[in-house]
Amino acid sequence: MLGLNYYHIKKNILQARKLVIKSTSLAGSGHPGGSFSMAEILGCLFYKHLRFDPKNPTWEDRDRLVLSKGHASPGLFSNMAVAGYFPESELETLRKFESRLQGHPDLKCPGVEFCGGSLGTGLSYSIGIALAAKIDNKSHHVYTIIGDGESDEGQIWEAAMTAAKYKLDNLTVFLDRNFIQQDSYTEQVMPLDEELIGDDISEMWKDASRWKTGDKWRSFGWNVLEIDGHRIEQIDGAIKKANQTKGVPTIIICRTIKGNAVEHMEDNPQWHGKAPDLDIVPLINLELDAQFMIAPSIIAGDMTNLENEVKRCVNGRADYIHLDVMDGHFVPAKTFDYNKIKELRPLTLIPFDAHLMISQPLRHLRDYVDAGSDIITVHAEVCDESSFGEISDVLKQNQVSVGLAINPETDLPPWSYQFLPKLDQLIVMSVVPGKSGQKYIPETHEKMRYLDPILKENNFRGYIEADGGVNLENVGSCYADGARSFVGGSAIIGQHNVREAIREFRHKVLRRRRKNLLEQAHKFGGSELVNKWIGLHVVGKKKEKITKIAQEEGLI
Repeated sequence: MLGLNYYHIKKNILQARKLVIKSTSLAGSGHPGGSFSMAEILGCLFYKHLRFDPKNPTWEDRDRLVLSKGHASPGLFSNMAVAGYFPESELETLRKFESRLQGHPDLKCPGVEFCGGSLGTGLSYSIGIALAAKIDNKSHHVYTIIGDGESDEGQIWEAAMTAAKYKLDNLTVFLDRNFIQQDSYTEQVMPLDEELIGDDISEMWKDASRWKTGDKWRSFGWNVLEIDGHRIEQIDGAIKKANQTKGVPTIIICRTIKGNAVEHMEDNPQWHGKAPDLDIVPLINLELDAQFMIAPSIIAGDMTNLENEVKRCVNGRADYIHLDVMDGHFVPAKTFDYNKIKELRPLTLIPFDAHLMISQPLRHLRDYVDAGSDIITVHAEVCDESSFGEISDVLKQNQVSVGLAINPETDLPPWSYQFLPKLDQLIVMSVVPGKSGQKYIPETHEKMRYLDPILKENNFRGYIEADGGVNLENVGSCYADGARSFVGGSAIIGQHNVREAIREFRHKVLRRRRKNLLEQAHKFGGSELVNKWIGLHVVGKKKEKITKIAQEEGLI
């Protein structure tokens, strides 16, 4: 069984998002908000599930991807460029005369399957493709992305009846349920769930009893799956279930955030169809690079009941789960091996990060792949150029993300530099591995700052993971050092309320990220740009929180 391909998908999603910002800002128009809400959906399709050949766009057995919400074409074009259909530089021609990349998808662009424009028609078009494939006994699948705003169209519901009538199980539809359409919030225009009073759409996220959309589609005879549309593992799992479902079409209702990954765009109707100003683009790119993840380390919990610790991570909404494998040889302690990971795997789709603190990792590598690890990290101290090269190859072939760890007293070995461009994760240990209850080694901050230029010079595009003694007091400093993944043992899994502990971690990191972005804004354009940046954050209480940070730091 192949792995999730987790970091590969994440890195390509990041690149596609940056291309959306670049292309729309240069064009002076476009739709970044809706492109970002479906970014993870497209990422999972292009880099995991969709069968296609960019060198042969009309390959007869390719899967078909129909973007019914065609105004979000920058999101489609950006992923097509990353996937190799055309050079990324062509995104600079978006919406220009004679360009293949217009404000809506057009068949003049190789790889585009549908001329999007008039909303509501993409599902009907997809049914025609899927029905033709059935008649011709073809095995390709049709994937269609529709918007919640365009679901106001009657044609969507006529198509829904038709697909069910003809039992089109080769059709999977994604509903990008971001609650915002051109004029306002969907629940104030034509509710799909329940009418929204006010403008706090977080209410719709918090109360699942208000979610009515799935019931509508079930009543039309569809297989309905409801997921968080920004969780790669949930999208992946839903696509697998859809492909296994026979006799009915499937709709995956993806609850998403318009403008996701850029704070001032998130849940903001203004960014349905507006391009960012050129002077803001460098700050947006820095913010995109600053996405972060929180991972509990379950060995800090009850080792006699790790199943319950995994469930606590799930309830706490961890980004992934850190599994410390210790063999009693490489480190003095012993925890568990691949057999326990195999037992835990059916409990959740959340990615498993197996940190192998073991001797001779190559010998046992396939056992950890087969057990269901999504990320596997080995230690530089027990590898050399040859063995790590083989480890990297095996993991990439099995779509498992590749990690390398170094102990506090270990420097990044010169042989590792050649692997940095394709390395997914680097763990910089901040405690001596194998001993519990240690405090964060302060010298790690200096080590991280020393590593930063080396990693940049060698084109490292992965995540730096801070692991060992990370807590609420130092997580902000770890972020400032360059870490973007944070493993919490006693500070998270050792707490009674894991969800609250993870929430506090996020708040600490978010505050530091905001501070860094404000400092960069001041560096780029003084207090004028700082004020402009702050002024973009109009949803909720973001503006006052960011203003307070700017005042405390003397930036305005």
